[in-house]
Amino acid sequence: MASSEAGPKYLAVREALRRRASALPEHTLLPPEPALCAEYGVSRITLRRAVDGLVADGHLVREQGRGTYVSRPGIRHEYRESFVHRIAGFQQVMTEQGAQVGTTVLSQQIVPAAPAIATELELPVAEDVVELVRLRSVDGLPNHVVRSFLPAARYPKAATEDFGHGSLYEFLRREYAEDLAHARIVVDVGTAAAEEADRLQIVAGSPLLVVRTTVHDSSGHPLVHSFSRLRPDVSQVEFEVSVGGR
Repeated sequence: MASSEAGPKYLAVREALRRRASALPEHTLLPPEPALCAEYGVSRITLRRAVDGLVADGHLVREQGRGTYVSRPGIRHEYRESFVHRIAGFQQVMTEQGAQVGTTVLSQQIVPAAPAIATELELPVAEDVVELVRLRSVDGLPNHVVRSFLPAARYPKAATEDFGHGSLYEFLRREYAEDLAHARIVVDVGTAAAEEADRLQIVAGSPLLVVRTTVHDSSGHPLVHSFSRLRPDVSQVEFEVSVGGR
């Protein structure tokens, strides 16, 4: 009974409380636990698990003898995909904002291109591609997992390059003199699987922002396709749009 209740109900209450807190002034006291349990129709255990997650993320603060009140998370860095003036990778953008970016390479191998990846890169299905999977953190907090695919024949060095530091985009410019001219970006919503949730330090089933990016050169040829799965509580996606090339 307790385990089933702590699943979907826990996540639903957590999201409802997060939205509630974001709409309230900082330092606003929340109603006491019995009132919140009655309002959301959950047990005290489920409510506390939902609140625990929001306290850990900085949305709420518990104070002994006072209760739980609204706080504001630390600096919310922008994950910016700018394709009007330049193609700038995560490393460069976040560093320019003064953030400390960390990268852990989870996987780096040559694999046959799945149909969806082959389509994005305009390759035959099962053509060799370099698959690079990285965990990115900002100021020590896990931010997202990004999976990138590049044609192996065109970029053989990508299979052995150390991507624990630096930018994939800068690697393409430096090693292959590539012209990263424009990008096609699709934003969607997904949910965190168990292993992914563990890496991002969130609860399995939590919502994620999914950003799919295909970078092209000036002739329109695709160079790299990536999809990033981001924690929405600590990141946001910004787009720039210009008219007439201005």
